[in-house]
Amino acid sequence: MNRRWNRCLLMTLILGPLNSWALSSDREQPMLIEADRAELDDANGISVYRGNVKVTQGTLILTGDIMTVHSKGNDVDKVVMEGKPATYKQRPDNKDKDVRARALHMEYFTNPEKIVLTKQAEVEQEGDVLRSERIEYDVPTDKVNAGTDQPDERVRITIQPRSDKKKKMPVKP
Repeated sequence: MNRRWNRCLLMTLILGPLNSWALSSDREQPMLIEADRAELDDANGISVYRGNVKVTQGTLILTGDIMTVHSKGNDVDKVVMEGKPATYKQRPDNKDKDVRARALHMEYFTNPEKIVLTKQAEVEQEGDVLRSERIEYDVPTDKVNAGTDQPDERVRITIQPRSDKKKKMPVKP
């Protein structure tokens, strides 16, 4: 039983780096994992959550059909969320709008620390949208790499115009 609680605590640690897109206070909030079923295999280091999976921590909300957590000892190595689509939503510090991501397959790796979205991947922030069959986010360097080597798969980026709030009002004569 104690190992199961440890695994839940590890989930907090591994999902925490997603907070680079998030409110800094989210990491301090309790994490709730909901699913229709949970299979915890400590001997093989695999936990599988199936059916209407939802992870909530502060402003973070992850959803999918199946979430698989791969561990080595007490360290989480990788988390995979699959869905039709799997979704991610979280509010960044000093922002009015959430960052949203969706893909049929999402992976989070701890070493090196990165997030990989594949199959109909999309990330939206403040109205700007990045779409590709593959989007990779390198957490420590805050770099995004999108696209594949397939000739018919294209990266699509939509950037919304930014209004210049510092424009001076015309002076009436």
